[in-house]
Amino acid sequence: MLEVKNLSYQVTENQDTLPIVADVSFNVNDGEMLVITGPNGGGKSTIARLLMGIIKETEGTILLDGKDITSLSIDERANAGLGFAFQQPPAFKGMTIRRILNLAAGKTLPEPVSCRLLSSVGLCAKEYLDREVDATLSGGERKRVEIATVMAGEHKVSIFDEPEAGIDLWSFSMLVKQFERIHREKRESLVLISHQERIIRMADRIMVVREGRVEECGSREEVLPKLFLEETGCTCMDRE
Repeated sequence: MLEVKNLSYQVTENQDTLPIVADVSFNVNDGEMLVITGPNGGGKSTIARLLMGIIKETEGTILLDGKDITSLSIDERANAGLGFAFQQPPAFKGMTIRRILNLAAGKTLPEPVSCRLLSSVGLCAKEYLDREVDATLSGGERKRVEIATVMAGEHKVSIFDEPEAGIDLWSFSMLVKQFERIHREKRESLVLISHQERIIRMADRIMVVREGRVEECGSREEVLPKLFLEETGCTCMDRE
């Protein structure tokens, strides 16, 4: 289980303190899928980076299976069982896709396994394995490689920051099937940050974040009717 208690993050700009995330608490049960949604700029991606240790919280505690991981580095959190996929993945000149998959898995993967991982995110495996993860790949291609690297490893909790961003509809459909499979097998917990209705409807629980705070968190059945008002086509993400 992932437990987040009173997580806050603020920055100082021109001697002014700006709260980005304020007193956020939630948990993710074993095998559960939590979807975090809400307006752009509300703090969703910041929460994801705080969970992975990419940025340091101002206050709060993060527990994984009862162990306090708040002070751990990114590498230590990864070794403890957290996986992470960036919204905008970086490029790695000189690093082949084959090698980055092996690094993510922590072992040398048989080629059929690497091919299956790439195929699962909509990439033609044979054409990509020995390509470099650099600027010759489009943003959408790097995004799919990034997601494949998370799927290559074994995690207790995998965090995906807007996995739908920058990929085509066909690849998105394949990606949704992978999330459905992981969720069905209950091999790990999933935290998905998304605006995509199809992903939100897959959730066990939905957390709405606005202006750095948790506006609502509850089961899909509780939150979804408020989130998508089908009669008007308006969502709570649209409200000012």
